[in-house]
Amino acid sequence: MELGIKGACSLALLCQRGALRALQIIALVSVAWTALAASVEAQNFTFNRILIEGNERIGDSAILNQAGIAAGQTLTAGQVNDVSRRLQNSGLYESVSVNPQGSTLVIAVVELPTINRISFEGNRRVDDDALAQIVQSQERQAFDPAQVERDVSNLADAYVEQGRIAARVTPRVIRREDNRVDLVFEIFEGNVVEIERLSFVGNRAFSDRRLRRVLQTKQAGLFRLLVRSDTLVEDRIEFDKQVLQDFYFSRGYVDFRTLTANAELAEERDGFFLLFNVQEGQQFKFGEITVSSDLPEVDVEGYQDAIKVRPGVVYSPTLVDNEISRLERLGQRDAVDFLRVEPRVTRNDRDLTLDVELVLSRGPRVFVERIDIEGNTTTLDRVVRQQFRIAEGDPFNPREIRDSAERIRALNFFGNADVNAREGSRPDQVVIDVDVEEAPTGSLSFGGAFSANDGFGLVVSFTERNFLGRGQTLGFNFSTAEEARRLGVNFIEPAFLGRNVALGLNLQYSESDSTFANYDTESLVFSPSLTFPVSERGRLSVRYSYSDIEMLQRDPVANGTVVQREIDVGNQAASSIGYTYTYDSRTGGLDPDAGYLFEFGQDFAGLGGDATYIRTTGRVVGQRLAFNNDVTLRATLEGGILSSFNSGTNRTVDRFSVGPNILRGFEPGGIGPRDLDTSGDSDPLGGNLYLAARFEAEFPLGLPEELGVRGGLFYDVGNLWDLDGVDLSGGNVVGEGGSFRHVIGFSIFWDTAVGPLRLNFTNALVKEDFDEEQTFDLTISTTF
Repeated sequence: MELGIKGACSLALLCQRGALRALQIIALVSVAWTALAASVEAQNFTFNRILIEGNERIGDSAILNQAGIAAGQTLTAGQVNDVSRRLQNSGLYESVSVNPQGSTLVIAVVELPTINRISFEGNRRVDDDALAQIVQSQERQAFDPAQVERDVSNLADAYVEQGRIAARVTPRVIRREDNRVDLVFEIFEGNVVEIERLSFVGNRAFSDRRLRRVLQTKQAGLFRLLVRSDTLVEDRIEFDKQVLQDFYFSRGYVDFRTLTANAELAEERDGFFLLFNVQEGQQFKFGEITVSSDLPEVDVEGYQDAIKVRPGVVYSPTLVDNEISRLERLGQRDAVDFLRVEPRVTRNDRDLTLDVELVLSRGPRVFVERIDIEGNTTTLDRVVRQQFRIAEGDPFNPREIRDSAERIRALNFFGNADVNAREGSRPDQVVIDVDVEEAPTGSLSFGGAFSANDGFGLVVSFTERNFLGRGQTLGFNFSTAEEARRLGVNFIEPAFLGRNVALGLNLQYSESDSTFANYDTESLVFSPSLTFPVSERGRLSVRYSYSDIEMLQRDPVANGTVVQREIDVGNQAASSIGYTYTYDSRTGGLDPDAGYLFEFGQDFAGLGGDATYIRTTGRVVGQRLAFNNDVTLRATLEGGILSSFNSGTNRTVDRFSVGPNILRGFEPGGIGPRDLDTSGDSDPLGGNLYLAARFEAEFPLGLPEELGVRGGLFYDVGNLWDLDGVDLSGGNVVGEGGSFRHVIGFSIFWDTAVGPLRLNFTNALVKEDFDEEQTFDLTISTTF
């Protein structure tokens, strides 16, 4: 107990002493703070005179303006320091000192030198103009060492994007008189370090070869000197990750992820090995697709019937998005304003299906106040506005705005196009801002072409896709080969009278020196047309056509033969109206790996001219990717009927002709009715009817992918027959009844740096003795 009392007394004594010490410290701090404040208050300066020293190029008034002071102004010590800081931060001086000397403030500066000239040395792969666009330092401006360091980094990054990771950039400063310098960037470019191997880990559903075709980054190939996509660019790899995800998502792999994308440099430092580590997951299909509504005025059954996706189809977010757009358009038709469609997805892991419920609800009542367009220095505002399906005052639909943004980008008139919505003058209104950046839209191309039929030729074309900023297309083309010459002009107005209707005007003049017939031809064709959508993927084109075709005699022809009578006719004009309906599901269909194209058209001649006839043509094309998307299967069926010649002459140039473009293995005009003369020569006569089917498989050959070589097998069958309405007297005509020819063959597809090359090796299994067979065909074309 005694020890406890003593301890308590000691603790109380310590507390009293601590409190006293704390009071002493507080008193000392207060005294010091008061003294410091008085000292600072006492260090106020009033300068009656400001003296500036060391400046040669920059005037005194400019320096005073940068300093932010004037004579007679009272400054604190802190404000004097701010003067020094502002001058130093201006980027015009190498050093700055500000010294008060009584009533005079002395500002001494050492100006940075002026850049007299900027040059580049050692660059061979990139020209000076391209490098000058990267450098921010400018001639006749102050030399800024920090900016020069940034320029060096940017130049090195530009070379790295080209795969030259060993590139070095060294700045050199050469002093000149009058405080000027020459800035020289010495560049060591180094060699290109390419992606030698691009591979994947974790992919089971699709092969490396198939996935490589998806990526923008490519593996170094045979023509590596002409290809830049085989270098390692970080931004491109990030884009490839998104492309891979879109590829798998569109095929039902909703759990797909790119775990890593690692690039390793080879020991020799001459190439990269790029590896994508992916996780595919399971493929899901659509389960039940239902529509529900919170709106009493909506007929749910009608909206349910509009759904096109059925259970069992491979799941794709794109298909869901298409259904949402379809229901929203249906709501606009039914005058259901502010309709919103929300997808609710239920996952069924047991049967690998996804049930989708599309919930119809009413969104917030928000209207479009206005649409502001900026950056279009060439393109007219109306061209951009035509991509919007809404106008000022309409209900705001976020999905329609996104779709409009995609349509603007799809014009390919702009290098960059951003579409954003912001609040307008009231909370219930929005302003849509469209910010675009113009891009070149004109092209002048020179090309070369080779065909086994027409020989070598030159192709020159000029195209302006945004003529006078109106969104119109104007094109000129000229091509010549040993046996064919063409000159053409075409014009397209994509929004005729402000509607979703394309007006086309086409004028073509051609000459041919035929090697498979005893005559030449001259033709002039003028054809205006109107094309407009009739369904989601269907389009209808209506046209008028005027043609004037003349057959010219080149070699002596026996009098009284079929061809001679047609030559004697001279010029014959045809005036016709026609239409073509097209339905294409190859892009945006239910199955991303399959699609088909259907075309059907007719032309009715007799609106003046020399001929009266009906020409009917049709074509169906189907395509599917098989065997993990490594093999492409194609099938085509097409045919035509020419009938009802009531006036004029039914000539060879008017009838159908079947050549390698329709039936491989035969020369142009190589099958069908022929007129055999006594000398052994023969002239193809064409036919009023033709039918052809083509089946083809394209597949890898097992060669290194960088060679760009693939193989193909094909089987063609076709027939050309019927000369009804033709005067056959005096001739020796064979093949009028027709017979089906059967051809098999092997193709080599080669994606070269100068253009796509295709070699066809064919063998006719069934043919006629008078047919003109062609066992080898080579085609290549390019622009440069």
